[in-house]
Amino acid sequence: MSWTHLILSFTATLSYGVLFNVPKKALIGGGLIGMSGWLLVSMFIYYFQFSYMAAALIASFVVATISQIASKMMKMPSTNFSIAGIIPLVPGAMAYRTMRSFVDGDYVNGLALATETLLSAGAIAAGLMFSLAIFFSGKGMGWRHGTKRA
Repeated sequence: MSWTHLILSFTATLSYGVLFNVPKKALIGGGLIGMSGWLLVSMFIYYFQFSYMAAALIASFVVATISQIASKMMKMPSTNFSIAGIIPLVPGAMAYRTMRSFVDGDYVNGLALATETLLSAGAIAAGLMFSLAIFFSGKGMGWRHGTKRA
């Protein structure tokens, strides 16, 4: 992994934010969150020999957690940070290789790649959901018993 990968992941996340009209004060934070997600995926794959699915699960959990914290600090919706932050994690190249295998007639490899692509996308979604479940698990507990939480 090199500095070039980190700079490109920051730029890609920042560009995604500009393309989808993320507020200007959230652009740098979203770029840094996306860059940290890519750093985590790369670190877990290359240094700890994790599969892409496991690395994406951990990285998306961390991205969503940092996004929740940033949204509280900047008083903005967390989707401004989390959606842009997972852009470097999306298995686009893997999906391309899947379609390429099917077009070339290599159906066995295509099915293997399709399974890996879907599991990777599911791992990203699961990481986001785990983080949201942790942050919102205590929300509204006071209302269940008829008392407002302080």
